[in-house]
Amino acid sequence: MLLDSIRTQLDSLSKSERKVALAVLEAPSATVSQNITALAKNAQVSEPTVVRFCRTLGYDGWHEFKLKLAQGLALALPSANEQPAQDDLAADLVNKICSRSINTLLDLRNNLNAESVQKALDILSRANKIEFYGQGTSGIVAADAQHKFFRSGVPTVAYADPAIHSIAAALLREGDAVVAISQRGNNPQLVRSAKLARRGGADVIVLAPSGTPLADMASVLIPIDLVFNIDPYTPISARLAYLVVIDVLAVGLALQRGPEFRKKMQNAQKALQEFDMQFDSFIG
Repeated sequence: MLLDSIRTQLDSLSKSERKVALAVLEAPSATVSQNITALAKNAQVSEPTVVRFCRTLGYDGWHEFKLKLAQGLALALPSANEQPAQDDLAADLVNKICSRSINTLLDLRNNLNAESVQKALDILSRANKIEFYGQGTSGIVAADAQHKFFRSGVPTVAYADPAIHSIAAALLREGDAVVAISQRGNNPQLVRSAKLARRGGADVIVLAPSGTPLADMASVLIPIDLVFNIDPYTPISARLAYLVVIDVLAVGLALQRGPEFRKKMQNAQKALQEFDMQFDSFIG
C-alpha cells in the first residue's frame, strides 16, 4: 500500500517533505477528500513542497499521488493490519493472514514498476548465465527462483551463503546477470557481492526496497516497498510479494524467448509427466 511506501521512505525525506508525509499518515482518508492547499496548511508547508513530496515518491504531482492513495484505501481489506493475537481462533487467523497476503499482492500489483520489470527481462533474455543471491528468508526466494529459471535454457544457480556468493560474484563477467534479493536491502555481504558483480561487468537486478544500500548497487532496481517489521509474522506476507515478482520474471522470460523455447518447455514438462506415470506404474 502507498502508506507503507511512505513509512519506508520517511528517513530519506527532507525535513519539509517529512512534515507532509506525517500529515498524510495521520489522516489518509482526509487527505483524499481535501485539496493540496488544505494538506499544505495541515502540514505547515508550502504547496510546492507538497508537489516535491509527491515527485520524490515517484508521482508526477499531487493529482496522481492523490489518485493512488484513494485506490489503495479503497482496496484495503478490513482487519488486514490486525496482528495475530494469542487468543485468536482458527477462523480469526484465516481472516487476518489471508487479508494481509491479499493486501500485499494488491499493493504489489498497483505499484510494481512495469518499466523496471521490462528492463530486467531484457537483461535476463540476453544473459549467458543467471545467478540468484539472497540470505535468510530471501535465500529461500533465491532457491525458488533458480528452480523456476533453470528451465529457461540459461545456466542458473542460487547462493544463500555469503562467502560463496561473494566468490561467485567476483568471477562474473560482462554478459552475466545477478538477481540480488533482500527484504531489507541493507545486508552488507549482499551489497558487497552486488558491488563485485558490477565491478566484473555483470548486470545486477535488485529486488529490494528503494533507497537502500543494495538498491544503490542495481543496474536495474525493481523496488518492493513493503513494511514488514510491524510484527514477527509480517515477513511471511512480504516473502509472498517477492515470490510473485520472481514468477513475473520467469514467465516474462519464457514469453520473450519466443514460441520455439516454449515448445522446448512443453516437451520437458511432457517428459516429466511420462516419468511420473512410469514411476506410478512401477510402485503400483
